[in-house]
Amino acid sequence: MGLIKGGINEVIATTDFNAAPIGIHYRDKMATMILFPGSHTAKNIERYGWVVANLVHDPVAYVKTAFEDLPHNAFVEEPVAGKTMCRLAGAEAWVAFTATVERTTGGAMMVRLTQEKEIVEEVAVHPVNRGFNSIIDATVHATRYRENRDPGLKKLIDYHAGIIRKCGGKHELEALGILMKYIGE
Repeated sequence: MGLIKGGINEVIATTDFNAAPIGIHYRDKMATMILFPGSHTAKNIERYGWVVANLVHDPVAYVKTAFEDLPHNAFVEEPVAGKTMCRLAGAEAWVAFTATVERTTGGAMMVRLTQEKEIVEEVAVHPVNRGFNSIIDATVHATRYRENRDPGLKKLIDYHAGIIRKCGGKHELEALGILMKYIGE
């Protein structure tokens, strides 16, 4: 694979006019996703058998797609492998996959991904920004915290909020403000 690298790649996954931050696991030349059964992403993958990984460097987009639906005009339809898939209009790059559900348990759906197409829409260099990275981590914790109000998760969110306030730029601070509203802070 070209754009998807070893380890867990944080992307915004799109399925049939739905978007959500997802980690794509890439190890031993195999790409997989682990989803929550019953989520929009899981239901759409079961129904349509595809997903697009959108590479985006917008902290607000990660937070918003974790907690709300985007408007229809935030997506672009793309013909891929005989199907019409959709990606984010603002994606810097995207990778379209055929998605095959390998197994489902009560709490997880394992999906194997087969790359069909990858496109770089815009070439941009992004220096490492600890604030941006902490938005990703805080968002992961916040999606779980909103469900169970675990004080340990709140402590992690607060830790990352401190890094975002210290290291983040204008967009990271905006994303943090949105995230805190979603969790009721």
